[in-house]
Amino acid sequence: MRVLVAEDHVVLAGRIAEGLRDVGLAVDVVNDGAAALAQAGLTGYGVDDRVGGLELGADDYLPKPFAFAELVARVRALGRRAPSAPPIVRRGDLTVDRARHRATRGTHTLSLTRKEFAILELLLAAGGRVVSAEELLEHVWDAHLDPFSNIVSVTVARLRRKLGDPPLIDTVVGKGYRL
Repeated sequence: MRVLVAEDHVVLAGRIAEGLRDVGLAVDVVNDGAAALAQAGLTGYGVDDRVGGLELGADDYLPKPFAFAELVARVRALGRRAPSAPPIVRRGDLTVDRARHRATRGTHTLSLTRKEFAILELLLAAGGRVVSAEELLEHVWDAHLDPFSNIVSVTVARLRRKLGDPPLIDTVVGKGYRL
């Protein structure tokens, strides 16, 4: 999931972003309302004004001061609301428990990094649709990543190895990946 943090206190914004990244979220940070509106226009976020933002489509608002644990819990709760993403997804012998951040293939528990797990979640949610590298970049990584990096193909290759045989992820040349 990709989150926009709009916070005018630079140190607090950095700490919020760091904490959200530590729990596996992709985070973009802006430090004023104009930048938040501009960034929200580029990427599918809600807006940070309490009432206006909710009316424009934001799903939640957390006023300062707040406990970081509450912020993480709210973000995770919002992620669970998506009807296309049930908490436990099974495809053949692959089981992904989104709530517990666990994946198994057959009887083997998979040791996945946050990015590998996020890619697997996105591919599962796509339901067989091809997911482009650009889409993976947008939803799994921060805006600061070089779009010409090979990080997507490298991470998908590591994920494939961890998933084992028979292969579950197909490469659709020139288009992207599908499960």
